[in-house]
Amino acid sequence: MTYTTPEQWRHIKVARSGGVTELTLHTDDGPLVWNGRAHQEVADLWAWLAADEATRVVILTGTGDAFCDQITSPSSEREWHDIWLEGRRMIADLVNIDVPLISVVNGPATIHTELALLANIVLAVPGALFADHAHVTRGVVPGDGVQVVWRNLVGPSRASYHLLTGIPIAAEEALRLGMVHEIHEPGEVMARAHALAEPLAALPREMLAYTCAALRIEDRRHLPEAVAHGLGFTGLAVHIGR
Repeated sequence: MTYTTPEQWRHIKVARSGGVTELTLHTDDGPLVWNGRAHQEVADLWAWLAADEATRVVILTGTGDAFCDQITSPSSEREWHDIWLEGRRMIADLVNIDVPLISVVNGPATIHTELALLANIVLAVPGALFADHAHVTRGVVPGDGVQVVWRNLVGPSRASYHLLTGIPIAAEEALRLGMVHEIHEPGEVMARAHALAEPLAALPREMLAYTCAALRIEDRRHLPEAVAHGLGFTGLAVHIGR
């Protein structure tokens, strides 16, 4: 398997300042349309960050008025195989990065919401909403980590309800449930993200790494196994449905 690098990324913009690495998801400078290439790049992103000693804090956001609410489907058996390989390491590598992750949900997050919700700090705009429109509502088994993240955040009963129906949770309700930590207006939310990131970026990298390890013990222990098993069910359903 070949790995992509920032110079090759078509769906991730990288900006750096004072130890803060800002990552913006996009498609042709507009809101991200999730596809096989985006899947590969986001999977490669976390491994790249793990090796990047200049990064002390990561800010992840989307473009325009959506974090990610559009998706295209795999078109071939080989493409699914690649997604299976990448999906197993996408979540494992995300929770294994040794620096804090701040997500800025700039609008609807209905595709791969776990990428935003797994952040250590989650900021959102009033128009943000959270749902899973990549799986059951499209006839796909939710096994790529979204099933575990939602269960951990809102409990097993409510997670089942939202994953089976695709009914969204609006920003204010997400704040009440603890999925989101702060809500800010679109013109203010990135400034708030940097205000949170900059004091953290001034801390020693070793201290940040050990703090992240302490905060992520359970995620690092259980998420990779859950994703490996879940993606097995996803792939089985894809195979049977062909």
